[in-house]
Amino acid sequence: MRKKEMKLVVTFHTTADAMAMEKACKEKQVPGRLIPVPRAISAGCGLAWCTGLEDRKAIEELMKDIGIEEEQIHECLV
Repeated sequence: MRKKEMKLVVTFHTTADAMAMEKACKEKQVPGRLIPVPRAISAGCGLAWCTGLEDRKAIEELMKDIGIEEEQIHECLV
């Protein structure tokens, strides 16, 4: 089992937003991956973007640039 680490977890209102985030991050080479929303977090679509805490500014700027609105941004053990 993988050791849990503090990560930035971004939840979305819709699955379409989560999928758009994945596509944009791959195109812009922003690190991270889609994960099921952790149990400790409630989210509308069930998918979340997980990345390192150090990538918060890049993620927020990317979402603003492409027009994706997050449901919430969490710092949690994943």
